[in-house]
Amino acid sequence: MKLLKCVVRPSALEEVKEALRQLGVMGMTVSEVKGFGRQKGHKEVYRGAEYNIDFTPKIEIDVVVANELSEQAVSAIRDAALSGRIGDGKIFILSVEDVVRIRTGETGEAAI
Repeated sequence: MKLLKCVVRPSALEEVKEALRQLGVMGMTVSEVKGFGRQKGHKEVYRGAEYNIDFTPKIEIDVVVANELSEQAVSAIRDAALSGRIGDGKIFILSVEDVVRIRTGETGEAAI
């Protein structure tokens, strides 16, 4: 199993969610996060004053998928979140040793 930690623009959330739903992904965890990458933030003007914005608002989507589905899921997320501009985000792919569904005690892929 793989854990996909996806950091994307807030505007991409619905497209990513729909792309994963079409692959049969049953669940995900979504968090509002802030951060920066290579662009190191940006400047904004508010009421004539210029402000440095160090951290850009992003959405983090965590989803666990079967090994066989991981490449398809990464492609679907990338296609859905791609705008071609700086700040589209990143997808981190981590191995998952095991999963336990608390309610039933199921483990492994049956728990996801």
